[in-house]
Amino acid sequence: MPAVDHLDGRIRERIDRKRRQLDQQRPLSAARVRKLREALQLQMTYHSNAIEGNTLTLRETQLVLEEGITIKGKPLRDHLEAKDHKEALDFLFDLTARGRVTLSEHLIRQLHQLVTRETDRQGAGRYRIGAVTIAGATHTPPEAIDVPRSMSELVRWLGANQRRLHPVELAALVHHRLANIHPFNDGNGRTARLVMNCLLMRSGFPLAVILKNDRKKYYRVLQRADRGAPAPFVLLVAQAVERSLDLYLRTVGRSSDRLITLAEASRGSPYSAKYLNLLAARGQLAAEKRGRNWYTTVRAVEEYRQGRLRKR
Repeated sequence: MPAVDHLDGRIRERIDRKRRQLDQQRPLSAARVRKLREALQLQMTYHSNAIEGNTLTLRETQLVLEEGITIKGKPLRDHLEAKDHKEALDFLFDLTARGRVTLSEHLIRQLHQLVTRETDRQGAGRYRIGAVTIAGATHTPPEAIDVPRSMSELVRWLGANQRRLHPVELAALVHHRLANIHPFNDGNGRTARLVMNCLLMRSGFPLAVILKNDRKKYYRVLQRADRGAPAPFVLLVAQAVERSLDLYLRTVGRSSDRLITLAEASRGSPYSAKYLNLLAARGQLAAEKRGRNWYTTVRAVEEYRQGRLRKR
């Protein structure tokens, strides 16, 4: 039976084109790679932890990781989470740099052990032994006794589909399935996002960051995936991947297009800012979200317009 395609064709085409543009620039200089790695590592550590309630700001996270500073008034746990997450990312970068990565139960447990090493020493790297609930969700994860079987099924599903699905869709669906099982007492979300990036990075994509400002949307589309509609979650992940690709392309000088607001983009185009916002949210327009606002380029709007004309 053919795999169901949950990745919109327009964003798939853009991602693949930008990935090819980036590949044409390889090998990237060591200095550029280091700069991009550090920037995305900081961004992901901050946003991934903040989604789970960590109170450190981006700047405070940077001070903790780079200067070893203790932030007055902030919980010790928040500092430890930041350090653990960086260690897990260091491990992931080193692993993918050495070649082909096989995602196994052992590797998933390794990532969980690293990301919870100092905050849940007893449970780090170990499947839960009791029932668990997901705050705000209607989905009930499997009983603890069923977790090993569910995780084995997840790895088998991955093996059966890794050549049938686009790498971005595959990474998103594995993230959802892992979060759905909720195999650990704590750190499930952070581990799922690391596993997602493990699959993306082994396919040559840069680290993809789910933004803190998208937290409510992130949980909402995960719940829709729980109910059998994974496409919105796949789209959210695809937009994160495209955002990182754009960052890489700007850094290596392959994208000189200036990002502009949707209000600016609507001037001289047949589309209103409101309509462009809708297109950006749906992934139909190449756009980058900063804070709560979308930004795009004149070229992206023109490419969308030309695509509409071709369909007519």
